[in-house]
Amino acid sequence: MPDLLGINHLTLSTTDLDRLVAYYTELLGAALAFERAATRSDPRIAVVDVGGDDHLMIVETATAPTTDLDPLGNAGWGLRVGTYAELCEVRDRILAAGRPVGQIETLPTQWTMTARDPDGRPVDVRAHRPRTAASPTAAMRGGA
Repeated sequence: MPDLLGINHLTLSTTDLDRLVAYYTELLGAALAFERAATRSDPRIAVVDVGGDDHLMIVETATAPTTDLDPLGNAGWGLRVGTYAELCEVRDRILAAGRPVGQIETLPTQWTMTARDPDGRPVDVRAHRPRTAASPTAAMRGGA
């Protein structure tokens, strides 16, 4: 049996494709991979590269997306950055743009914050903690 390598893509719907693509590319640092115009049978879509071989497929629809939290009261999905410092940088960019974002929380294996995209949909942004790091400051210094 072949090994799974990860998630290829996650599909998001929106009533404003340009606004949502700008949020993920300009504030979160993703890159637009390609965009396809609407046709008679298919909606307009954009594919955003979020790192590695992972993508968000964004589909423009007439109906607003669901913005509920998952059954655990979390976003239910998330993006990853490399370090605590990068997580802080992303949070600062989101705040500077006047967009909602929560505080950074420390979990046993990662730091996390929850933002809301322009459609109000929650998205977690996380950075994995080094196994030897005792604090964000120690991780940024590269020590324990």
